[in-house]
Amino acid sequence: MDNYNSYWYFSSLLSNEECKKIIELGNSKKMVSAHTMGEDQKSSDSRVSQKDLTISQLKSKNLTKENTYVRDSDVCWLNEEWLYDLIIPKVLEANKLAGWNYDIDCHEDIQFTKYNSPGGFYGWHRDGSGDWPAIYKRYIPGVSNAEPRKNGATPNGYTTVHEQVGKVRKLSVTINLSDSSDYEGGLLKFDYGEHTDKQYHVCNEITPKGSMIVFPSYTPHCVTPVTSGTRYSLVLWLLGKPWQ
Repeated sequence: MDNYNSYWYFSSLLSNEECKKIIELGNSKKMVSAHTMGEDQKSSDSRVSQKDLTISQLKSKNLTKENTYVRDSDVCWLNEEWLYDLIIPKVLEANKLAGWNYDIDCHEDIQFTKYNSPGGFYGWHRDGSGDWPAIYKRYIPGVSNAEPRKNGATPNGYTTVHEQVGKVRKLSVTINLSDSSDYEGGLLKFDYGEHTDKQYHVCNEITPKGSMIVFPSYTPHCVTPVTSGTRYSLVLWLLGKPWQ
């Protein structure tokens, strides 16, 4: 276990056998095309892809989620208890070792993500405050002032899980399930700001198969386009009350 700047990583936390088992499990489920902010952002020719663009370029071109599409990947959700038993204790360990010491009291379902080539990517975004409404609100179909997403999922910023109501995302987790020889591209990058010497930092520590990265959910990050092969990963968010 090691740390670097604003994230903590565990190298090759999962074995090759565990990674294979998870990939087989994910591929056995119905995958949906992942969208950001509830719309199919590839459907309109007027939208510009964010892939290969930096945050500085997005700002200079005045590009936002409203006139770009942010993501091209397929996902499904896993809720197997043995996966949480593998991951959650290590995330809580990282929370202490990195010195964040956030109050964590629940988590969302694990997201299994598949980036296909050519071009599967996820543009610059934050998992926590910034891109998403900060506090989850209760969603009651037909009552809440929000429409479900096109794929039928709960609207962004809402939840049907009681323990998540009033909570915010505090820690984000991503685990690489693929061998580095199975794909090209697909780099995980962080943006620590123009005032630092580590803007657009490439997180090479996630490259070894089975490695896990934990970072504060407010950190801007992206996955660069996959140019060949397929990149598989797990993503998880841990939540708690605001300001604690």
